[in-house]
Amino acid sequence: MSPEKLRAELQRLRAMKEYEYGFLSVSNAVIAGVDEAGRGPLAGPVVAAAAILDMDDDFIYLNDSKKVTPKRRDVLYDEIMNRAICGIGIVSAKEIDEINILQATYKAMREAINNLSERPTVLLNDAVIIPGIEESIHQEKIIKGDAKSVSIAAASILAKVTRDRYMEELGRKYPDYGFEKHKGYGTKAHIEAIKKFGITPEHRKTFLKNITGA
Repeated sequence: MSPEKLRAELQRLRAMKEYEYGFLSVSNAVIAGVDEAGRGPLAGPVVAAAAILDMDDDFIYLNDSKKVTPKRRDVLYDEIMNRAICGIGIVSAKEIDEINILQATYKAMREAINNLSERPTVLLNDAVIIPGIEESIHQEKIIKGDAKSVSIAAASILAKVTRDRYMEELGRKYPDYGFEKHKGYGTKAHIEAIKKFGITPEHRKTFLKNITGA
C-alpha cells in the first residue's frame, strides 16, 4: 500500500472510531461492538460476536463484513482474534425453531457478550437493543453500525467468518445440499435440493413451511 493510500485508510478508520472516542472522552469505558450473522437463511445457526478493540490498534481494511472479500475477511478474522478481546455466541437451527429467530439472535448476542474475558461497560450494537442485559451496561443502537463503528465492524467479521466456516463444514457433512456455496440461504439450488432430498437437522423447519417437500 502506498503512503498516500495508507494515510487515506487510516483516516477512514479514524472516522469509524467516532462512537468509541465519544464514550472514551467522558469515561474509562470498556466498549464492545456486537453484531450477528445468519438471521435470514433456511439452514444453519445464527451466530453473534462481540469485540473489544484497542483504539490505538488499527486493523487495515476493517469494514462491514459485506463490503470485504472472503479472503480479506479470513485475514481480518485472524488479526481480530489475535489482537482483540472476542466472544462468540451460536444458537442452533433447532433452537431457532423453538424460540424464533429474533429471540435466538438476542440469545446469541448475550452469549457472545458473556464469553468476553473482560466485562464491557458500553455495548455498540448493530441496529438493536439487546434484552436481558444488566442495566449498568449502556447500550447504543447504531443503524448500519457495521459500517460506522470499528467495534461493530470487527464483530461483524467474527460472526460472518465463524458462520461461513460452520456452513462449509455442513457442506462436507451433507454434500447434496451445497451449504458451502449458499451458506444456507434460500437459493434456487438449495430449494431444489430440499425438494429432492428432504430436510436435514440443520434446517429451520419454521422457515420452510411454504416449500413443497420440506
